[in-house]
Amino acid sequence: MARFEVIEKLGPDIKCRCTDPGLLLPRANLTFWRDGSIVRERNAMLPTISSKDWLDIDFGIAERVDCIAVSFVKSAEVIKHLKSYIAARSRGSDIAVLAKIESIDSLKNLEEIIRASDGTMVARGDMGAQVPLEQVPSIQQKVVQLCRQLNKPVIVASQLLESMIEYPTPTRAEVADVSEAIRQRADALMLSGESAMGRYPEKALSVLRSVSLRIEKWWREEKRHEALELQGVSSSFSDKISEEICNSTAKMANGLGADAVFVFTKTGHMASLLSRCRPDCPVFAFTTLTSVRRRLNLQWGLIPFRLSFSDDMESNLNRTFSLLKARGMIQSGDLVIALSDMLQSIQVMNVP
Repeated sequence: MARFEVIEKLGPDIKCRCTDPGLLLPRANLTFWRDGSIVRERNAMLPTISSKDWLDIDFGIAERVDCIAVSFVKSAEVIKHLKSYIAARSRGSDIAVLAKIESIDSLKNLEEIIRASDGTMVARGDMGAQVPLEQVPSIQQKVVQLCRQLNKPVIVASQLLESMIEYPTPTRAEVADVSEAIRQRADALMLSGESAMGRYPEKALSVLRSVSLRIEKWWREEKRHEALELQGVSSSFSDKISEEICNSTAKMANGLGADAVFVFTKTGHMASLLSRCRPDCPVFAFTTLTSVRRRLNLQWGLIPFRLSFSDDMESNLNRTFSLLKARGMIQSGDLVIALSDMLQSIQVMNVP
């Protein structure tokens, strides 16, 4: 928001000339540039997680938050260290650790960071201060595609509707930016200043929702199925079977024009694999665990429910048919494809 040129060093202090005036707020993030390139050494020795951050993490663990996002991740070791810390402080905890990609160091170690994390956030605000502005769109697309390949949820954040901090309607350029993130098939979009300190948080959220619905509807109407080849992510033979079932289910759902896909999953893994395929129809995910249901909310296209179910698929289906018909989410005659990670099977049927 402002730029200064260092003209003199005075012991531990520096004297600067303001070359681009702007509003300089307390605790603002600083980046150091020389000859058109960022000076990485200035930030290299700073810890990714500060002493205050550890206090905040302890508070989050005590309050049983769903996820913790780490800023300025430099390597996978930071993520692994935090996961070990959470596991030690809270036995049986399933708090997810998200990596915020917003620095040069993050980009250097991108794949290993994504593999180590439970999800990723493209934090474009700080990233735009560390890399040339014209590179931000291609970096965003690269991160989104790599996360999808590795079956990790990805959030696009920062400055989506920046003007709505002050004004009740966004600029048309901001709407185009939001639509591009949706077209890239990101799992989620996140407001920052718009909801944290903006004057119109509910209107900003409404804009995100309406643009998302319209762009996704247009995508389906135009049958714009992207030609992205998904690489295998499973290691065990059983997981490979689940992955192939989900790939086949998504193709079948699009080919048959299915109205919905039902997935019964204890761990959420099969629902995650199905979300990765981005089928046209809604995916209703049923799980027995509240924590899994909350976590699945982050992933593309999933509508999760907590529901006790058995190995009897017919009984499970009848219960879910009644539940969703009562909520107006499906109706008699709809074509539904059902799959389960307990039985590793696919069933196609019409709602009675």
